[in-house]
Amino acid sequence: MKKVVVWIASVVASVLLVACGATPQKQADANSTLLEQIKERGVLKVGTEGTYSPYTYHDKSGKLVGYDVEVAEKVAEKLGVKAEFVETEWDSIIAGLDAGRFDIIANQVGITDERKEKYDFSTPYTYIYGALITSKDNTDIQAFGDVKGKKSANSLTSNWAKVAQSNGAEIVGVDGFQQAVELLVSKRVDLTINDNVAYLDYVKQHPDAPIKVAALSEDAQETAIPVVKGNDDLVKAIDQALKELAEEGILTELAKKYFGEDVSQANK
Repeated sequence: MKKVVVWIASVVASVLLVACGATPQKQADANSTLLEQIKERGVLKVGTEGTYSPYTYHDKSGKLVGYDVEVAEKVAEKLGVKAEFVETEWDSIIAGLDAGRFDIIANQVGITDERKEKYDFSTPYTYIYGALITSKDNTDIQAFGDVKGKKSANSLTSNWAKVAQSNGAEIVGVDGFQQAVELLVSKRVDLTINDNVAYLDYVKQHPDAPIKVAALSEDAQETAIPVVKGNDDLVKAIDQALKELAEEGILTELAKKYFGEDVSQANK
């Protein structure tokens, strides 16, 4: 009987020793901030689509590239770590951030009041304006107020269709920007309204396209890096990294590389 008691006491003591040995590590993990964990592991986990050119996509060799991809890589460098990308469909990318599958998202996430209730955002690194696009030889449309009674090619459920309608345009439904340009070039519509970045990407690939931007909206949609609330030190570190990248001209270089124009700054 004594042997049994001694054996039980020995087992209990061993369990207590193991538990005591494990507790400090668990406490350290619980007490360390996300930024500290990122630096300890040497990796910044980044959620991105990988199918959204020119922001995040695969080139002909299969390599993940794009404006957002390179911005995230440069931010990681500033933090002293490497960027590790986790490719996720857009519909589940926010949920992935909530679940901790990655630390940040670099995928043209717009800053909205609804999102700001749950996430903190870095300073913006892309400014997107509404572009009123016409054929190059069009002289009738020079401002948003000139589209009344004109035909505008837009996806029927898009925000840009609402902008065109609010200015009095008649909407001609299309599946996307490519089809809108085709209708515009063939003179079947008078204009299309879309974001200026879509326009810049298109003319970069089709430099001879007979289209132009007749006017830009005054207000910009700002896109930034979202982080789950409660990680102020990480947001501050990302902000500092973006500030340095802007001052060094790196953000401008990346923007011009992918769009031919600096979309990393707001229009003056």
